[in-house]
Amino acid sequence: MFEKTLASLGDRTPRLLLHACCAPCLSSVLERLGERFDVTVLYYNPNIYPREEYEKRLDELYKLLRLQKTGNAVRLLCGEYRPEDYYNIIGGLEKEPEGGGRCRLCFELRLGETARLAREGGYDYFTTTLTVSPHKNAELINSIGGAMSEKYGVPYLFSDFKKRDGYRRSIELSNIYGLYRQNYCGCEFSKRD
Repeated sequence: MFEKTLASLGDRTPRLLLHACCAPCLSSVLERLGERFDVTVLYYNPNIYPREEYEKRLDELYKLLRLQKTGNAVRLLCGEYRPEDYYNIIGGLEKEPEGGGRCRLCFELRLGETARLAREGGYDYFTTTLTVSPHKNAELINSIGGAMSEKYGVPYLFSDFKKRDGYRRSIELSNIYGLYRQNYCGCEFSKRD
């Protein structure tokens, strides 16, 4: 589906709002999309814990965008850090295993906000870097992205960015650019586990 969408673009350079969780995941996705889209990266991750980790990941995004060259200019849009938004939706699921119901709600929160901002900003597409991780269920993420597309009326760019060595390439690019690579997804529960 991803390749079919890219082929349908022709010579157009559509505007894409790209949700990013961290610089390592963004690196290989941006390498893949930066030539085909006018990209704005959205850093909206109220799940990240603690605040110092949130800010460290944001600093790394700025670093990556300074260092990585793409065919088109890339902008960064920062959502407000409101961890209460995350805790309000996952209440009662704190003991869920990683990848369970808590994660689904977290994906819905972040993709919903991305779709809302894409509509508000007049973007042609929205998507997320989350599918680059081998620890994330791309089918689930794409299903949520599709639902948010219907809700907000902005096309979702279906993807599985770990394919075609996307995850391996993110590790290579992290080493090339000297990026901080965290050892947990982001929330306090993934850090605990």
